[in-house]
Amino acid sequence: MQVYALVGASGTGKSHRASYLAFKYHINLIVDDGLLIQGCSVLAGKSAKRETTRIGAVKRAVFHDDKHASEVKAEIAASGAEKVLILGTSDKMVYRIAQRLELPPPERIIKIEEIASPRAISKALEMRNKENRHVIPIPTFAIKKDFPGYLVDPLRSFWGKSHREDERKVVIERSIVRPIFNSLGNFFIAEAAIIQIVSYVAAKTQGISRVGKVEVISKPDGASLQIEVNIFYGEIIPLVLQNVQRTVKSSLEHITGFTIHTIQVTARRIELH
Repeated sequence: MQVYALVGASGTGKSHRASYLAFKYHINLIVDDGLLIQGCSVLAGKSAKRETTRIGAVKRAVFHDDKHASEVKAEIAASGAEKVLILGTSDKMVYRIAQRLELPPPERIIKIEEIASPRAISKALEMRNKENRHVIPIPTFAIKKDFPGYLVDPLRSFWGKSHREDERKVVIERSIVRPIFNSLGNFFIAEAAIIQIVSYVAAKTQGISRVGKVEVISKPDGASLQIEVNIFYGEIIPLVLQNVQRTVKSSLEHITGFTIHTIQVTARRIELH
């Protein structure tokens, strides 16, 4: 397998340009911040941007955890890919990642300064420092389930004429996220606000006549919910309860960024229209 590497300081735009490099050099796989990416999909891994501390993020990015490394190694082998691009902040880091994933040492290391102008790097650093926004080199739809509530914006670029080696225009979509281990301070959402959101969303679900008691069970890495509802006569009860579960989970994770582990919905009464 041929191993390429893209090296640059944090926030200089590596992930922003990774997809274009993969297209240019016909590279099948990208290893970035703990994820193994192929085209528009995450094949394996867990993003370092989901870690709660910076130290945890660094360990995740270099595949310090044996289980994490084994999972990604297995997917690389199963993919049958001939080329892989590793992103890192230093030569030492990309060599470390290659070692942990049992890949050959990078045969070509590309510096971010070789493919990005000083102005572009400066702009990327400004976005990172002021807004703490990070780019992941896959489309937004492909990572929504892995970043509930942390998606900031889809990012689309048109590459082609400005790159003399390739006259074709290439549209590459990526995603901007704000990591959990951010430097903009912590935040919390009052339980009463969560209950109001849940009650509002559940009440809008077809077949629900009224939302009763809502209980939030907080956990270190998320929350579980218990919801009591009244249902209109004639509705298919299991279907209505499932719809409440799906709607509440999707809406609450998107609005708050919380991970919702379980949602128990109980039908207390049947009411006439």
